[in-house]
Amino acid sequence: MVERNERGAWAAKRRGFCQGFRLLSARILLTAYLGLCGLGAGPARAETDRLDPSVQQLIVGLAPTWNSLHGRLWRLEKQQGTWSQAGGPVPVLFGKHGLAWGRGELVGGGGASTKVERDGRAPAGVFRLGTIYTYDGALPAGATYPFHTVGPGDAWVDDVNNPDYNRHVVVNPAQPPPWFARQRMRQGDFAYRWLLEIRHNADPPVPGFGSAIFFHIRRGPDRPSAGCTTMAEKDLISLICWLRAEANPRYACLPEEAYRHYWRTWGLPDPAVLGFSAANRKKIAVVGS
Repeated sequence: MVERNERGAWAAKRRGFCQGFRLLSARILLTAYLGLCGLGAGPARAETDRLDPSVQQLIVGLAPTWNSLHGRLWRLEKQQGTWSQAGGPVPVLFGKHGLAWGRGELVGGGGASTKVERDGRAPAGVFRLGTIYTYDGALPAGATYPFHTVGPGDAWVDDVNNPDYNRHVVVNPAQPPPWFARQRMRQGDFAYRWLLEIRHNADPPVPGFGSAIFFHIRRGPDRPSAGCTTMAEKDLISLICWLRAEANPRYACLPEEAYRHYWRTWGLPDPAVLGFSAANRKKIAVVGS
């Protein structure tokens, strides 16, 4: 029995090594592919070079560094051309490995890698927002943002070989496809009661560059996500109730240093609106770490 168990343990280790080697090989090949396509050193080309002037609501998530999993989030409003705080800052969590340049409306380059599937990093840049997906039949009182109640056939595809990669689909739950069990959205998980889509790698989706990026409820104050931005439920509900589709909201997610670098070029609010400047940079970084 002992010998058989030892052999079984060795076989399990060997299988684990082979699986790990295959995953590593796949990432090496993807990195090489990105380099050949001219994408390895930075993110996809930006659709525009400045924030759309029609944007009246802006969510700003800042991390102390590219590798930080903790950060802070502000809600900003623009009235008569002037930005001001509407809420925050509140503590948030990013990916377990921090941030990487995403594929959104505004993207930068340098200082970090490009986000890829299962890298454990939240996408950095400026992004449109999509639909709210919820287990509930209605949004919290006062909320008016577009939403969809998740049913038994809803799924979000993260399989790079699926033509619906990084898209919401609805299947017949009585005859689901083989991949459905792992990618269905109604899991009964409290963290996914409210999902607000962050439209990373969405217009159009490119296989391998990351999928299923949302704002959602955190699992704990020190439990980061695989690439989403998470927060306490009360803070997420406040965000949902504040959003107005007619205000064309966007999400700017960046390390603090990158925000300082790009805010003028991209037409983002002055860092002073967020309450930080060169004089209190160290204090903000410590609070967010």
